[in-house]
Amino acid sequence: MQPVSVITFGEILLRLSPEWAQQRAAIFVGGAEANVAAALATWGNTVAYISKTPENGLSRQILEQLQTIGIQTDRMLWGGDRIGAYYLAQGSDLKHAEVVYDRKYSSFSEIKPGTVNWDDLLGDAKWFHWSAISPALNPDAVIICKEVLEAATRKGMTISTDLNYRSKLWQYGQQPINVMPELTKYCHVIMGNIWAANMMLGTPLNQEAIAADTKEQYLQAAKDAAAAIIAQFPVCNRVAFTFRFSSAPSHNLYYAVYWKDGELFVSRQYETNEVVDRVGSGDSFMAGLIHANLNGYSNQETISYAAAAAYTKLFRTGDFNLTAKESITQLM
Repeated sequence: MQPVSVITFGEILLRLSPEWAQQRAAIFVGGAEANVAAALATWGNTVAYISKTPENGLSRQILEQLQTIGIQTDRMLWGGDRIGAYYLAQGSDLKHAEVVYDRKYSSFSEIKPGTVNWDDLLGDAKWFHWSAISPALNPDAVIICKEVLEAATRKGMTISTDLNYRSKLWQYGQQPINVMPELTKYCHVIMGNIWAANMMLGTPLNQEAIAADTKEQYLQAAKDAAAAIIAQFPVCNRVAFTFRFSSAPSHNLYYAVYWKDGELFVSRQYETNEVVDRVGSGDSFMAGLIHANLNGYSNQETISYAAAAAYTKLFRTGDFNLTAKESITQLM
């Protein structure tokens, strides 16, 4: 295995993006943690991606795509019958009803507990990233996440998670609040939004602030939620929240916050009416956080870079953000 600084772990996916009026469809390689890896590699970080794929030509072609971007795939697990997929019209938002998942019986979802030597796979990497999408799949996936998180902890890795909530995935009789706190306790960096933190971790959600619907009140709600996370999870010392508002299919208003050392750092606010593709914006933000932490950015530079990275993804087709680091820095 080639040495890397970062390892991301999650399910590799194919996105089928139909354009019915034109009678055509695009196919993109994606998956939240692969998206994070793609951005990190684009910005010059050494990164490996761990997932599981069947041994066939399609899998090899997909891994070649990842390798072309600069993602190391020599830690991939092999076996099973299929790669998961999802269907989403171009420009639509994963959080809304348009998405249809086709992920049952995928190779990744059928990894069995106790079958992988995670300590060996993690090697000497510094940073491990996972997301709330993996434990949403089934009970075994929860155990797998705990196995790899325990291994990363043994190795002294910095661990980050994205509290991305996908309601259509939590279909095996458990709610996130019953699963995520036990897994999140291993994490040093927790990213999401104030609503996901409330749903997955039980942190307070300031309803008066939400009702006021002003930026000032949202920032106060973010402070309250971040402080609660730090108090609830002693390992965690960095929390980031994004705020995304959309009033039309191509509209997006965006800003983000970063809570560290008892202080809230706020990005600049972005707004556009020219959104091309929303998928992967949150993953770009997460990648920006990791990149900034690994490369010695100040707290304000960290949130500024992460927010700018997320914003640039809105103008790129596909799941990966391959925007150059220099372009993102200019936006900051």
